[in-house]
Amino acid sequence: MILVVSIMEIAYPPFLVAETADSPYENMRVFAHALQLIRRDFVDDSRTSYKDLTYAALRGMLAELDPHSEFLDAEAFEEMRRNTSNTFAGVGLVISIVNETPVIVSSIEDGPAAKAGILPDDQILRINGTTVASATHSDIAKLLRGEVGAKVTLTIYRPSTQKKEDYTLVREMIKVASVKNAQILPRRTEGEPKIGYVRILQFGEPTASELDKALTNLEEQGMKALIVDLRFNPGGLLNSAIDASGLFLPEDTLVAYTSGRNSPRQEYRTAGGSKPRTYPVVLLVNHASASGAEIMAGALKDLARALVVGETTFGKGSVQSIVALPDGSAIRYTSAKYFTPAGVVIHENGVEPNIRVNLTREQEEAILQRQRMREDLPLAKEEIEEDPQLARAFDLLRGVLANEK
Repeated sequence: MILVVSIMEIAYPPFLVAETADSPYENMRVFAHALQLIRRDFVDDSRTSYKDLTYAALRGMLAELDPHSEFLDAEAFEEMRRNTSNTFAGVGLVISIVNETPVIVSSIEDGPAAKAGILPDDQILRINGTTVASATHSDIAKLLRGEVGAKVTLTIYRPSTQKKEDYTLVREMIKVASVKNAQILPRRTEGEPKIGYVRILQFGEPTASELDKALTNLEEQGMKALIVDLRFNPGGLLNSAIDASGLFLPEDTLVAYTSGRNSPRQEYRTAGGSKPRTYPVVLLVNHASASGAEIMAGALKDLARALVVGETTFGKGSVQSIVALPDGSAIRYTSAKYFTPAGVVIHENGVEPNIRVNLTREQEEAILQRQRMREDLPLAKEEIEEDPQLARAFDLLRGVLANEK
């Protein structure tokens, strides 16, 4: 803060000041001059400490860059570092900021929000009566998380119905699930090869090992092909998504890479160590498949290791660097973007399916309801037919297996 004031007072020699309009010296002079004017003349002097003004400037600067960049004061930074485990007290929502509006990417299965019927694409207007338009991720996290058993009221707008509704939820300890519903799907006719199904809810520390165990169990039951359901998967840990992809790819295979203006290319490759699965695979994705789910889908699609069926994915494929500042605060900013092995940018584009199958809102809600109510119970034939994306994937694999005979 003192440095900012000094910049305004120092007379820089001409050779130190660039002549371009984007000179850091000239623009810092403008900022420092505005800072001093507000500090001196603003009507409410309780709001004009150098710290308050500088923090406000940092918040505005980061917010202007993109929805994923933000300034974290010391309290928010410490809270973020504490919340690195797979359990936390909250209502179970994954959100993204779209056009300054908090939009729900997914509601964590078995969490309060999911049980209440809050859906992907719903928009949060208010939390406990506080308007959250233009709020940052950390602002919203502070409002959503809190003491177990305490209530939080969300005002939700649903674009598909143009209705606004209040939901009062009770905070719980949220356990982030990973792999569910591993099963052999019911066959259409006797003698058909067995097709397996598994759902990855989110990529956490145990995902790859849980998926490996689930696949081994299905293989022991005679599985000859597999459907991996990544719908409504908001992502999670990058290394977990890489390791899960590695169950289907040879050792040292490129899964994704990052590149940025001042960030050298960094490649993410499979670790190997076990023989990869070679049977046919179809991945199911939709508009709420994000981040790690997109990395897995993009890699297996590019490498012709799986067919991708469904809708274009969410398009969250950027790297956020978090840098601590001297006073304990921090800045988080986008420093690079993820690319699929073929060089396709995931961020803001998503992964395009090989075979597009769109769902109506009613079909989507029915699938979510089934997932939440049936837990790990086997899917019935009727339920497969009522899910156009799953039915298409099932028919594709039946055709592939028939041709292999």
